[in-house]
Amino acid sequence: MTTINIGGVPEHFNLPWHLAIEDNAFAKAGINLIWQDIPEGTGRMCQSLRDGELDVACILTDGIIKDITAGNPSKIIQVYVESPLLWGVHAPASLIAEDTAQLKDPVIAISRYGSGSHLMSYLLAKRHDWNPETLKFELVNTLDGAVKALSADQAQLFMWERYMTQPYVDQGIFKRLETVATPWPSFVVAATTNCIKEKEEALVKMMQIINKYTADFKEIPSIDRTIASHYDLQVGDVQQWLLRTEFSTDQLDEKTIKKISEQFMNVGISQEPIQQDDLLHYLPFPEEEDEDDVKPDIQ
Repeated sequence: MTTINIGGVPEHFNLPWHLAIEDNAFAKAGINLIWQDIPEGTGRMCQSLRDGELDVACILTDGIIKDITAGNPSKIIQVYVESPLLWGVHAPASLIAEDTAQLKDPVIAISRYGSGSHLMSYLLAKRHDWNPETLKFELVNTLDGAVKALSADQAQLFMWERYMTQPYVDQGIFKRLETVATPWPSFVVAATTNCIKEKEEALVKMMQIINKYTADFKEIPSIDRTIASHYDLQVGDVQQWLLRTEFSTDQLDEKTIKKISEQFMNVGISQEPIQQDDLLHYLPFPEEEDEDDVKPDIQ
C-alpha cells in the first residue's frame, strides 16, 4: 500500500473523493488515501504542502499558482473542476449599502494570506477602482471566523463560494452584494515534488479513480438531495450548482496560464509572467486503446 495524504475544503466539490474512499476504490488499487478536511482553505493547504503535512491538495487554481511562483515545491498534476468558481461578495446583513461600490475603504475578511479570499480581493479592487496597495485585511481562518468578524464589525466584506454561504444569507447573517466568477478553472490537484518523485505510479492510479467518479457524479440518483443533506444546503441551490459545475480530466493549458498571468500582473499579485514549466507536471497516464485498433482474439 502506498500512503498519500491529501487535503481539501469540506465542501460539495470534494464529495466525489469521499464517495470513492467509502467504496474502498483507492484501497483496492493499493493506495492508502488519507483525506484531511481543511476548513481554513487554500492558504492553509499551501503551507501544509510546503511543510510536508500533505502530499496532495485539491486546491484553488489561483492560490496554488501564486504559491508555486513563491517557492512552494509542488506541481499541478491536473485540473479538477474546469468551470469557474462563483464567489459571493458578502457584507454584514445590517449594512445599509446595497452594492459593493457604495463601500469606502472596507476591511476585508480573509481566511489566510495567499488564500482565494485574499487573492480575489485584488480582482474585486480592480473591478471597483480601489487602490490594491491600500487594501486592509482581517485574518479570520474559517467561514465561522468570518461570521464573527462581520458580526463584530471587525470587517465589512468577505468573499467565499456563493453556494456554501447561501445558508448564511438565508438566515440574515450575511448580505450578498454581488457575485464574481473567476476567469479560470476553479480547482486543480497539486502534488509535492517529493510525492511525484516517490509515488508517481500511485498518483496516476489515484487520478484515474477520481476521474471515473467525477465522470459519473452528476448521474448518481438523487445526488442533489445527498449533497443538500450532507452540506446543509437547499436542494434548489444544489441543482443550480450541478448545472454550472464541470469536472475535468485535463491539464491546465497554455492559454489559461497566460490569462492567469496577465490578471495577476494587472492587479499586482505578481510582477513577472508565470512560466508554464514552473507550474505543471504531466503524469504518465497509459494511452487508451482505440476500439478500432483492438483486434479480436481468434483462436
